[in-house]
Amino acid sequence: MIAVVQRVARAHVEVEGAVVGRIERGLLVLLGVAKGDTDEDRTILARKVAEMRIFEDESGRMNRSCLDLGLGVLVVSQFTLCADVRRGRRPGFDPAEAPERAQVAVSAYSQDLRSFGLTVAEGQFGASMAVHLVNDGPATFVLRAS
Repeated sequence: MIAVVQRVARAHVEVEGAVVGRIERGLLVLLGVAKGDTDEDRTILARKVAEMRIFEDESGRMNRSCLDLGLGVLVVSQFTLCADVRRGRRPGFDPAEAPERAQVAVSAYSQDLRSFGLTVAEGQFGASMAVHLVNDGPATFVLRAS
């Protein structure tokens, strides 16, 4: 499981021109589910995102988490993060989990974040999405569960 985590001033996702998920200040998480990812991987990654101290405190240091500040998280499934790009010019998507199982894992990931007390918005699994964001910093992190 891989997550690209971006600190944002605001973000939203549109499907066919309609907004399906929106947050103000918080985190945008692009989430890729790979074959072999476990429930434990998912929970570890959710906790890591919830508790990452990447927001500034009163001294200007990255010392506050999304959880500390009561900020939102926008979760967007992105199977392309699991692509194998080591050879050739065309990405291979064999490492990505099957859509049916990936959808369950993404929903469970969002629920894990909610269980930590975060407000979570989501993209629409399997849809062609337009992701709009105002990156804050910019501050972008790549996390792997295993």
